Amino acid sequence: MGASISASGNRAGLGVNEQWQAEYDIVVVGYGAAGAVAAIESADAGARVLLIEKMPDPGGISILSAGGVRVSDDAEAAFQYLHHTCGGRTPDDVLRVLASGMTEVPDYLRELAQVNGASVRVDPAVGNYPFPGCDALGYADIESIPGFGDPSGYLAARPFRPGCLLFKLLVDNVDARRGSIDVWLSCAVERLVQGEDREILGVRLRRDGHQAAVRARRAVILACGGFEADEEMKRQFLVSTPALPGSFRGNTGDGIRMAQAAGAALWHMWHCHGPYGIRHPDPVYPFGIYAKLLPMWTPERETKPLPKMAWIVVDQRGRRYVNEYPPYISDTGVRQFDHYDPVTYRHDRLPSFLIFDEAGRRLYPMGRAITNDRDAWYEWSDDNLKEVENGLLVRADTLEGLAQKLGIDAGGLVRTIDAWNAGCDAGRDDAFGRRPETMVPLREGPFYAASLWPVVINTQGGPVHDAGQRVLDPFGAPIPRLYAAGELGSVFGHIYMAGGNLAECIVGGRVAGRNAAEEAANFRHVEF
Repeated sequence: MGASISASGNRAGLGVNEQWQAEYDIVVVGYGAAGAVAAIESADAGARVLLIEKMPDPGGISILSAGGVRVSDDAEAAFQYLHHTCGGRTPDDVLRVLASGMTEVPDYLRELAQVNGASVRVDPAVGNYPFPGCDALGYADIESIPGFGDPSGYLAARPFRPGCLLFKLLVDNVDARRGSIDVWLSCAVERLVQGEDREILGVRLRRDGHQAAVRARRAVILACGGFEADEEMKRQFLVSTPALPGSFRGNTGDGIRMAQAAGAALWHMWHCHGPYGIRHPDPVYPFGIYAKLLPMWTPERETKPLPKMAWIVVDQRGRRYVNEYPPYISDTGVRQFDHYDPVTYRHDRLPSFLIFDEAGRRLYPMGRAITNDRDAWYEWSDDNLKEVENGLLVRADTLEGLAQKLGIDAGGLVRTIDAWNAGCDAGRDDAFGRRPETMVPLREGPFYAASLWPVVINTQGGPVHDAGQRVLDPFGAPIPRLYAAGELGSVFGHIYMAGGNLAECIVGGRVAGRNAAEEAANFRHVEF
């Protein structure tokens, strides 16, 4: 008997008058790093692959990354670090696969580099936190690609980032397999097609304004990122909102919702990765603007001095409440906004305010934009004066005047600045332990402020997957023929590891691609 397709319950099926418009062995949803690697691995295993991206350009947030993939030459040490980083929220067998895969990444990148002559560099680099295994970590990145220079951007990414080199390597490898991989851009997958036994049969999508159904004879791999650009999901899963997307408007939780509809369990939905950043006063501008990037550091491992940080951060009462320069500000900078004051019934740090003086204004640009978007881009000025004119920065001759413009307590702000300057003179931050070499007094008027909000680089939550990247239901059973890779259900459920998402994009993409290709092809007749 043929297998009928049902639209009952939470399963998206085909209507009686619908047919498959195309058939492939593997359908990969999302053309970032994880999707590209999954497609490459599936094709190399002999599968016919369709790689789908809903945006007009591939890259996701992978193309905007710093380009360094976390690697290690010691799988056990890497596992110990991951075990502590994930805080007991991710099974050890899943982490061991990632740790083992991290030792293979350099050679894998060198294999891919045969397509375009890319130069692969591997450097030791300790982890962000001094957990066991910290000293056995490193980065693998693409140092250069012949004929591929440093343009203003690559595809829709601006500015040019080291991640552009890594993604160029992946694109060239996808293109080299065009006999086995088809790529559909500007194509939005809307639903999974699922049979009565929960088996994933294919996808529904919208392409060129028309709906279509594509059959996946072996499996579907979801690699379409998180939900940092979906306002409703952020309201439901994050404590502090609005949380501004940092760089990309394509990650709207599509894969999470599709996996849920297929019966998937979810994990790590609260966990997002990002710093504090500046909100553009024009509501049309879709992204947060990152504060100036300063080097990361590792407690107990760092000996070189850090640069000066020209600002402090205060809450709505004008008080400091945090070390503005923690070891890994791009990871934990979003978390400080979660504080809720039960007396005033509000999140009294949302927004917060970045405060600096005239000497700080001259020191360096206070903001920077990084986007993968054809339309949205902001170029921060070198002297910060354009931002005063357009409202990104507030300026006043006195601290009292600045507080009035911000709507915060003037006395509180003055007392905070007086205490801060005294700490700078003494060479120590008794309140929050900021490293002394980073401290800069705020004495020279006029004074400046920016409204600070959580800026989400990416979310880590999504469908639970096992060590084979199979998506699991709430009882731990795999949903047949459904896989996930990359930041869609990331392993990171506690704190983040720099380069860790790129590592799981490559390692998880490889595992998902190989395992999906090994699924027995489903050639059963389908009754419409």
